[in-house]
Amino acid sequence: MSLKSLLSRPIARIAAARESKKARDAQSSQKRLLQQLLQKGQATAFGRDHGLQPGMSFKQFQAAVPVRDYEELKPWVQRAVEGETDVLWPGLPDYFCKTSGTTSGAKYIPITPDSMPNHIGSARNALLQYIYNAKNARFVDGKMIFLQGSPELSKTEGGILMGRLSGIVAHHVPDYLQANRLPSFEANCTEPWEAKVNAIVEETKDQDLRLISGIPSWVQNYFERLLEVTGASHVKEVFPNFELFVFGGVAFEPYRERFRTLIGGDVDTVELFPASEGFFAYQDQLNDPGLRLNVDDGIFYEFIPAGEYFEENRRRLALHEVELGVQYALIITSNAGLWCYDIGDTIKFVSEDPYRIVVTGRIKHFTSAFGEHVIAEEVEGALRDAMDAAGGVVTEFHVAPEVNPSEGLPFHEWFIEFSELPKDLTAFSEAINEGVIQRNPYYRDLITGSILQNAQLQLLEKGSFHQAMANRGKLGGQNKPPRLANGRDFAKDLERANTKLKKESN
Repeated sequence: MSLKSLLSRPIARIAAARESKKARDAQSSQKRLLQQLLQKGQATAFGRDHGLQPGMSFKQFQAAVPVRDYEELKPWVQRAVEGETDVLWPGLPDYFCKTSGTTSGAKYIPITPDSMPNHIGSARNALLQYIYNAKNARFVDGKMIFLQGSPELSKTEGGILMGRLSGIVAHHVPDYLQANRLPSFEANCTEPWEAKVNAIVEETKDQDLRLISGIPSWVQNYFERLLEVTGASHVKEVFPNFELFVFGGVAFEPYRERFRTLIGGDVDTVELFPASEGFFAYQDQLNDPGLRLNVDDGIFYEFIPAGEYFEENRRRLALHEVELGVQYALIITSNAGLWCYDIGDTIKFVSEDPYRIVVTGRIKHFTSAFGEHVIAEEVEGALRDAMDAAGGVVTEFHVAPEVNPSEGLPFHEWFIEFSELPKDLTAFSEAINEGVIQRNPYYRDLITGSILQNAQLQLLEKGSFHQAMANRGKLGGQNKPPRLANGRDFAKDLERANTKLKKESN
């Protein structure tokens, strides 16, 4: 055991105690934080436009500042992009995170000197919490790999550095981790994604890799390529000391069986909830899926009950008003200069002492062509039921409505790429359908009322999701295939990719 791992244990104990104390003081921390944000915000263009001032009550603040998504906040963001100071937050941002947008193309999310510690410190605290809980710091003696976006940065028209969040954060990795960190800057900058994965495999295949971090779908892609290149039967043959997988971005459960097969067994996992807009929560207990909310780290939270989200008079709740088990859309106000910003994610609370959440999906990502509003948590649970009942290992999946079938009633169509087929596809399909029925009463009524027929499976060739994402120019990095859709745009992409791969295999 090295000096570094020995020192990590007492540092982890101190950090865990500090963060636990913050978590116990959550409600008062949030109230205090709102006033701190208002103090800073009053000196900005946005603050003057909305009459922000310290001493405002929560209700006064809500009356002054409506909930906005990026498109609605964009006029102020654009002024900062062009180099104007004191627009959303005092001074200029240090960076803009460039992310995929919706109706207006790319989004530019500010990172300020005040908000950067949230991104860096939360990742550090998550690892220290793991060391404290597991009484295990062995991974710091080996290599760690972070599959991420390119660290190359450009500049906005106003001269502010700009890049992908993971690429920006790569420039702020603490010195004590740099010697252990992979891949190299050169490999990380490789384009396109397939070439980057190949470069990373070549650079890492002979290393003592102990920690791997990234979005599950892209780590899976890395593992599969690693095994192809090395000829190993599982990842543990290549990296015998690999023991910790750190992930975020999507739910891990649909990938768990495939990862177990690829790795050659189980490893410890730590889930994170980072986004360009902030680092919101991380898993602070082993074998507990709840993620402890960062309540005293520059972000003030509001919560809209998901069932009210599209209503005119929807409620905006503070932390002390939330209930366990209820789906909420997450709204943030932060020291990055984001005011009542709708990040698009849904969560539910699984604990109030401390406040822990699970991420349940995207508020606008659902299947509801018939009024059923099926969400990610429901389809992921149904898929888990199907794998338990009929076996099979799913690589990736997508659910879309088929409103006008060539014959019969409409249905939900599940596009699934398997690495291992179920023992009984009919039983698998029935279990999926029953799983959604059990979780969603509206879907149950549509099935029993003969408005919909049972869900149907579309088996895809291996690599179909990869090909579909590549065709969209969204391969690798922070990009994730959509799990649910209210139309068939991505379904058509998958069908085209599947047809192409079938022809190539014949």
